[in-house]
Amino acid sequence: MVHFLYILKSEKDGTYYVGHTQDLADRLERHNQGRAKYTKSKRPWNLVYFEKYLDKSSAMTREQDIKKRKSKQFIDSLVRTSRRSRREGREFESRRSRQLNQGVSRIG
Repeated sequence: MVHFLYILKSEKDGTYYVGHTQDLADRLERHNQGRAKYTKSKRPWNLVYFEKYLDKSSAMTREQDIKKRKSKQFIDSLVRTSRRSRREGREFESRRSRQLNQGVSRIG
């Protein structure tokens, strides 16, 4: 089953939230409905970045890597790189995602 690392950005104050899930659409909806404690007061949220992984452990590891950096600048750079890739008409896949999924068939 596919798992995602995702980053949300608050329209209210511009803060980021980093998490992981199996269902991006459902998770974003839950955040925007106020069903997640931390994000409830900063609604609405927009999905600004995600990476796809083949297992939960890899998605969780990547989430922790990003959170350990405690760097808004680092997250800004991930979002910029992702947006640039989409504008150029190609799918963005982070180096970390490629490394973890290398040699394993993609589901999709």
